[in-house]
Amino acid sequence: MIIKSFELDKINSIKKNLILIYGLNQGYKNQIIKEIFEKKFEGEILRYDEVEILDNQEEFISSLMNKSLFDNEKLIIISRASDKILNFLDEIMERNIEKIRVIINSNNLEKKSKLRSLFEKEKELICIPFYEDNDKSLNLIAQNFFRKKNIKLSQEIINLLVNRSRGDRGNLINELNKIENLSISKKNIIIDDILKLSNLSENYSVFELAENYLAKNSKQVSKILNENNFANDECILIIRTILNRSKRLLKLKKSQKQTGNIDLTISSFKPPIFWKEKEVVKKQIQSWSEDEVKKMIYKINDLEILVKKYSNNSLNFVSDFVSSY
Repeated sequence: MIIKSFELDKINSIKKNLILIYGLNQGYKNQIIKEIFEKKFEGEILRYDEVEILDNQEEFISSLMNKSLFDNEKLIIISRASDKILNFLDEIMERNIEKIRVIINSNNLEKKSKLRSLFEKEKELICIPFYEDNDKSLNLIAQNFFRKKNIKLSQEIINLLVNRSRGDRGNLINELNKIENLSISKKNIIIDDILKLSNLSENYSVFELAENYLAKNSKQVSKILNENNFANDECILIIRTILNRSKRLLKLKKSQKQTGNIDLTISSFKPPIFWKEKEVVKKQIQSWSEDEVKKMIYKINDLEILVKKYSNNSLNFVSDFVSSY
């Protein structure tokens, strides 16, 4: 059974004990696990990685079967799950173990995934896809947060926070919580406060790399690569940041085709583009055709697959990609 992320209020009214959540929006998934599944759960919460379950599957299932009648209910959260977890789930369903609820947390699952197919088709199972956030949805999250907390900030500051969250809801929420704490002692918050407060401003190199790549500033791209010791595990973040900005560029190119005016396209774009970005965004629009942006998006998707497959060489793949056009 598929439940969309905007239908999550249905979860607690549907008494299903096996739930699959999947997608690349890890920040949103973490938020839902905490607020929907963990917040009011009064039993024991157990967290495992898939490999921990698979290495001790028989022992783990036996421990669940042998529990006392007086044991508390258990919420079991299994992270980084894949199709390999299917045999474990089959045993859980076959034995009909009571007093447990299992949350399967997976990254992106293709349509051909057996795990995804099982949860989508079976009425006794729940499947929740989590798609990536865009600037519009992140902007709305920030606005609603500040409205609820009665914190007054300029749209300029909100745009800055959204841009620097790099498309990750988890990053944004961390920064919003910091601003809430700051607002207790400081009522008039300005951009300089945000720059000092935000960790994202100190680790801005990934975002800066993406913007300069799209502006075809090859010298600046080379400088950023040379001055920052990116780790292999940061490569997906780099790819995702470039992809998000590429999708925005594609929307800008389509809008420019309608308006016929770059400045008007930028000034009327929603969510609004931060004023300090306008020149680099203008250069991006001038540097690419619409077809070129589309081809680039396909190449970025292929790059991500390559990086995930050969993670040890991921930094080389990414460096080669951003160093050439």
